[in-house]
Amino acid sequence: MKILSISDRSVLFFLRKSKRSFINLSKFSLLFERVVVYNLFFVMIKKKIFSFAASIIKFFIFFFILSNTYADNTNKKYYHSEQGILSLMYHRFNENNYPSTNIDMEIFKKHIEIIKNHNFQFINPKDFVDNFEKAKEGKKILLTIDDAFSSFYQNAWPYLKKNKIPFILFVSTEPVGKNGYMNWDEIKNVEKENFAYIGNHSHSHEYLVKYDFQNFSSDINKSIKIFNKEIGYNPIFFSYPFGEYKLKQKNFIRNNFEYAFGQHSGVIDLNKDKFELPRFPINEKYGDLERFNFLTKLLPLQYKNLIPEEKFLNDVNNPPNIVINFFENQKNLEKINCFSNEGGQWKKASINIYKNRLSINLKEKFKPRRGRINCSLKDDDGWRWLGTQFIVK
Repeated sequence: MKILSISDRSVLFFLRKSKRSFINLSKFSLLFERVVVYNLFFVMIKKKIFSFAASIIKFFIFFFILSNTYADNTNKKYYHSEQGILSLMYHRFNENNYPSTNIDMEIFKKHIEIIKNHNFQFINPKDFVDNFEKAKEGKKILLTIDDAFSSFYQNAWPYLKKNKIPFILFVSTEPVGKNGYMNWDEIKNVEKENFAYIGNHSHSHEYLVKYDFQNFSSDINKSIKIFNKEIGYNPIFFSYPFGEYKLKQKNFIRNNFEYAFGQHSGVIDLNKDKFELPRFPINEKYGDLERFNFLTKLLPLQYKNLIPEEKFLNDVNNPPNIVINFFENQKNLEKINCFSNEGGQWKKASINIYKNRLSINLKEKFKPRRGRINCSLKDDDGWRWLGTQFIVK
């Protein structure tokens, strides 16, 4: 057998360490883990270095991309100890003229106190990535802020910075610097802190489900180009505007990001689809302290998959035939209750349970613009919750 050169042995050592070292270096390396390895291979090919190490790298790239693409189907396993990650979504702070997206700072501070009083931990987005596929045996809280309004920078940012509370700030690139929005200097000032991460929220923040695929991809690609120019990289986190997407759009996001968040309720666990991550929207109406206290105690309701994956509805597939396949280990399914806003009003949904398969039988169509289903189950550990959202043409 040919003895490997020093350079080849160095490459092999790099391959063994890459997954760990890339993720531990910095935000930049976390975002460009794939790109660095991928480019390394093609540099070698360009220089005609067809060595054994080059073959190993090629295999590594194929395996790495393939394993990421099908992770949702191959790594699913029920963990009873999984406490989950509760992701909370905020927008404006102290902007009382916008009650549907606003929260009063004094209420926000009380939200933080409730979390701390329960001894729940805020999760740094880096740890969110590193430990996504591990069971969380203690409740984690992930703060997310959408739209990068000026009121966040003026009111919430000083408080979060002082207390070093981690979060993701989702930015749409088109309104940056306009009246009521943060500018790039402010965004960069936030981004430089190791507990603050930036997420991509599209370019235009329009109702992207109305776009054809070419216009949709152009919008996202434009945002990626601007992020690369302004902060030196495209974020690995994405937030769907209004939590809306078609399946083809979701697959495009899957190919350009590592995680994507919606606006449907639920608790994140290691089995959740990385490109349909749930969040609880918090505002003046849905941010009262009693409700918030209840939300913080919710547990994940784990499942293998939820059908259909296409969440965009038209006259043909509305109402959808909804099936949720749970794990065999999931107990007390007979206690589950589901509610939907079919027909435009919230009501208890008709369900059938056979073994670990739950069918939700909607009798009426969802009315424009959103159809929602929430299911809850109370067991000895507390309330378990899952939700999903459909977009109606």
